[in-house]
Amino acid sequence: MGRGGAAVTAAAALAAAAVATLSLLGGACARSASSPTAEAGFQPLSKIAVHRATVEMEPSAYVQATPSLLGEQGEDTEWVTVKYGWTTPSVDDWIAVFSPADFISGTCPNPSRYPGEPLLCTAPIKYQYANYSANYIYWGKGSIRFQLINQRSDFSFALFTGGLDNPTLIAVSEPISFKNPKAPVFPRLAQGKSHDEMTVTWTSGYDISEAYPFVEWGMVAAAAGGGSQSQPARSPAGTLTFSRGSMCGEPARTVGWRDPGFIHTAFMRDLWPNKEYYYKIGHELQADGSVVWGKQTYTFRAPPSPGQQSLQRVIVFGDMGKAERDGSNEFANYQPGSLNTTDALVADLDNYDIVFHIGDLPYSNGYVSQWDQFTAQVAPITAVKPYMIASGNHERDWPDTGGFFDVEDSGGECGVPAETMYYYPAENRASFWYKVDYGMFRFCVADSEHDWRPGTAQYQFIEHCLSTVDRKHQPWLVFAAHRVLGYSSNSWYAMEGSFEEPEGRESLQRLWQKYRVDVAFFGHVHNYERTCPMYQSQCMTGETSSYSGTMNGTIFVVAGGGGSHLSDYTTAIPMWSVFRDQDYGFVKLTAFNHSSLLFEYKKSSDGKVYDSFTVHRDYRDVLRCVHDSCFPTTLAT
Repeated sequence: MGRGGAAVTAAAALAAAAVATLSLLGGACARSASSPTAEAGFQPLSKIAVHRATVEMEPSAYVQATPSLLGEQGEDTEWVTVKYGWTTPSVDDWIAVFSPADFISGTCPNPSRYPGEPLLCTAPIKYQYANYSANYIYWGKGSIRFQLINQRSDFSFALFTGGLDNPTLIAVSEPISFKNPKAPVFPRLAQGKSHDEMTVTWTSGYDISEAYPFVEWGMVAAAAGGGSQSQPARSPAGTLTFSRGSMCGEPARTVGWRDPGFIHTAFMRDLWPNKEYYYKIGHELQADGSVVWGKQTYTFRAPPSPGQQSLQRVIVFGDMGKAERDGSNEFANYQPGSLNTTDALVADLDNYDIVFHIGDLPYSNGYVSQWDQFTAQVAPITAVKPYMIASGNHERDWPDTGGFFDVEDSGGECGVPAETMYYYPAENRASFWYKVDYGMFRFCVADSEHDWRPGTAQYQFIEHCLSTVDRKHQPWLVFAAHRVLGYSSNSWYAMEGSFEEPEGRESLQRLWQKYRVDVAFFGHVHNYERTCPMYQSQCMTGETSSYSGTMNGTIFVVAGGGGSHLSDYTTAIPMWSVFRDQDYGFVKLTAFNHSSLLFEYKKSSDGKVYDSFTVHRDYRDVLRCVHDSCFPTTLAT
């Protein structure tokens, strides 16, 4: 939409309309027994008072964006230069990116309980202060580069004055767009329900009435002089989406809403263990049978079969969030370590096999456009490595929606985007718990946002997952959940005297002990901490760096330093806390064989190891009875 003309007419009509009194929710955790209010950042988009926006086009104001056509060679990410200015510049002026471009059309579809509509249909995708450009205040003009991703619609750029609290729109650019806004983008691999199945999920603008989604794939065969490709197979993809009506509250139902497009998932089955495969996503157009392809062909290595002995390397972290490479929104210091962690993992792609992101993914908090931004950020990882996720409070929690915590941390999303945008092998996608067999590992991924106590469906799942693993062949048993159901010396847990979520380990520690869980991972607390092997709040050994012999306790790890604002510890260090680090980082597990495991904590800033331990253990060491691990024996002959 350009300056003047239709834009001004629409703006004038809107100016006469009643301004909606919308409840714009911030991104901070609502305070509960387990929420870090003092440390929580606010979603930057929530700082914009969209409901108070006015439109007063200034004759001297202008915004120009180049190039006008993006992705001419099939790119899904492009840089755009935005030039702007006017005769009365202010330090409160800011530039916003809107998509769709017609964001003041007068057709904002709000829930009927609101008597009017906002002058702006939606919050922007991102924004930057105009004086980010040097000498803007002095010269009254500036230039900023924004990075855009293909999000199925056109874009426009707007110049506002009056700050974020009382914004006034004074100029809008002409729309710009990608050559094919509907193109399939950002593939996301995940292991299926069996070890010989890999899934790929992606986003596009194609409904099934317009095109048939599929993945073309095959085995990379060894050949003299390099690899060759076998004859490709094609597997159809299922298609899902969600609507504004699927959201549970605002801002997800109001100014945070943005159409998510269509999410497609295809299954590549009967894979040979450890073989390399190639794939490419595409859509066959119904109109003429032609195919619209994703931008490139990717490769991945099939998972090992359960129990198979080979080098197996696993990455675990939580609470990463997203950030903008163009510097927009960064003044909010929302997820300051997000790009560091992403880049560290991208740089090390050849040295791990599967990723577990245990909750709190983009921290979109009801601003649905941020899910696209997050899938784009992690796409270099997810396109080639299975990326397994868990449900966090910022994905799921919303009052009166069946969750275990009656708080507003999801911004009204109530789990819907997470459950749709990513595949995970759960029996019920709304019940976010599942198991993964990866060679010598068994992962039991729980959902800390639903009740885990004895008698619940999740408790039954956890016990079944832990009890059905064959430890002769899968010796490394890992439990993971978002909230700390084990131990953390984080300041707010310590203040409550529990060092955990209420009723966390009290409900589960007998299961961990009975089935001899090696490591239990948690996020939610934004730092790193490792305990000694523990049972009932007691260290079962004084060793800290090398464990061997009888297994008599579980090591608890907080790995929530993926990128979000960091959390404080209590000043008094508990006796069970072996190592603490208030920094951004992730954990790597390396299984060399059935009796040797290496644990490493790495910082995102340099990828170096700052904490580690080894486990050397034979099968008989797992079988030996320790406290609460075996039934009483009998002397009967």
